[in-house]
Parts: sequence; structure tokens; C-alpha cells
Amino acid sequence: MADINLFKHSRDTTALEPGDVLFSEGETADSMYAVVEGSIVLTVNDNLIEEVGPGGIIGELALIDAAPRSATARAKTHARIAVVDKRTFSYLVHEHPTFALEVMTVMAERLRNANTRQ
Repeated sequence: MADINLFKHSRDTTALEPGDVLFSEGETADSMYAVVEGSIVLTVNDNLIEEVGPGGIIGELALIDAAPRSATARAKTHARIAVVDKRTFSYLVHEHPTFALEVMTVMAERLRNANTRQ
């Protein structure tokens, strides 16, 4: 999976303990998250889909459409995440155009992986 290290030195982060749920499948969504430290697991119907570590992003679909969350994200280890809302996302796309390409790369990889699981 592509690494997006734009958030590596972010000071505005949230700490998670092992087992903490960041978001749940079916919830309303308005932000994506960048994993700064630790590991987050993504599950659908309690089935492991992916483990995301530092440099990874999760919940990016929330910035594209208004559909409910398609997966649950839970901290596997102690983790630190940066919240990216729509305003921040728009700013980052404007100031760092390659950021949008990196997010699209992650989305494409996840779609391809989902297609091979079916």
C-alpha cells in the first residue's frame, strides 16, 4: 500500500489504545485519518480486510461521497492518528497536488484487493 508521509510530523493527532474503535461500519462519515504511529485494522463484517501502519490512510471515501462507512477501523496497537476533514483535504490537494494522486493510489489498491477477494 502507498505511504503518505505528509502527516509524519503532525502535532495535531489523537492517541488510540489497542482495541479502541476509530469508526464503525455503517456510521456517518466526514473525515479520513492518517496513521502516524502504530497499527489500525480494517474489518468488514468482522473479517480482516487490511492492516494499516504509519504512512497509511483510512476512511478516505468519507471525503469523496456521503455514504456510510464501509468498514470498521480498530487500533491493533497503541496508535497515533491525524484527522483530515474536508477543509484540510481541500487545502492539501491545493498545496500538495501529489497528495490527491497518493490518495487515489490507495483507493485504487483497495478496490483491486476487494475485487480479488470476491
